Amino acid sequence: MQNRITELFRVKYPIIQAGMVWASGWKLASAVSNAGGLGLIGAGSMYPEVLREHIRKCKRATDKPFGVNVPMLYPEIDGIFKIIVEEGVKIVFTSAGNPKIWTPYLKDNGITVVHVVSSLKFALKAQEAGVNAIVAEGFEAGGHNGRDETTTFVLIPMVKEKIHIPIIAAGGIATGAGMIAAMVLGADGVQIGSRFVASEEASSHSSFKEEVVKAKEGDTLLTLKELTPVRLLKNKFYLEVQSAYAEGASHEELKKLLGRGRAKKGMFEGDLQEGELEIGQVSSIIHEIKPAKEIMEEIIHQYNERLNLLCKGK
Repeated sequence: MQNRITELFRVKYPIIQAGMVWASGWKLASAVSNAGGLGLIGAGSMYPEVLREHIRKCKRATDKPFGVNVPMLYPEIDGIFKIIVEEGVKIVFTSAGNPKIWTPYLKDNGITVVHVVSSLKFALKAQEAGVNAIVAEGFEAGGHNGRDETTTFVLIPMVKEKIHIPIIAAGGIATGAGMIAAMVLGADGVQIGSRFVASEEASSHSSFKEEVVKAKEGDTLLTLKELTPVRLLKNKFYLEVQSAYAEGASHEELKKLLGRGRAKKGMFEGDLQEGELEIGQVSSIIHEIKPAKEIMEEIIHQYNERLNLLCKGK
């Protein structure tokens, strides 16, 4: 299964495990990398020295390539990138910011840079900034998302028409069948988040993982667009947000309601009522918590199975 993504990252399969806050520590990243994909450590929920510890543990746990995902709105961004360079990380995925600011610095230090976008407009800006590849993420995805609500099946072919660098599809992909669909539409690889949240190695709380596998159609919704759009499982906090909207809450009132540490409270500490539970629509077809290695094997098996059927015209 060799293509532009496997060559770029020197991995066996063009599958990237998303660097999700409170879920993507060294255990998950190394397990995915050992299984032939590209594991990512999610730096968005880590202080700089905590990230350094995760990078070092990941190095000891795998001799395969892995990377770090960095939301560029992070308050200690200088320290984060300094540690990434010092520790010799060779792959960085950036998001939630202008790629022009840090891409030259990272590339000058021999780092392959990928930027996450939710629209063609931002894909073009990322390509102009000199990134090596982009992740085009549809609004089906969990966590922070695009305001335009462009679906993955619309976004990928739209971006493919205008972008010449490798494209990684994200949002609503959890199976080998979804992987084939994305690649037929023009993607060179896929980034998978929600499926790996429901893995044994994910650092998220077990109670949150159980909520993910219990989720049904319609149990998630994109909200809080006035702040930063985020897809959440419906719980007490979500209902409070909806009530605030119904009462005409201002930007400041919504910000006060969100407060600080909601995501940590929900996804890492397991407070299923007051916490923010970020997960994608695809959670409705995730029914079991498994080791990351088994998830990878399942995706690849289904990909090959469906590919054979397509080649036979069935």
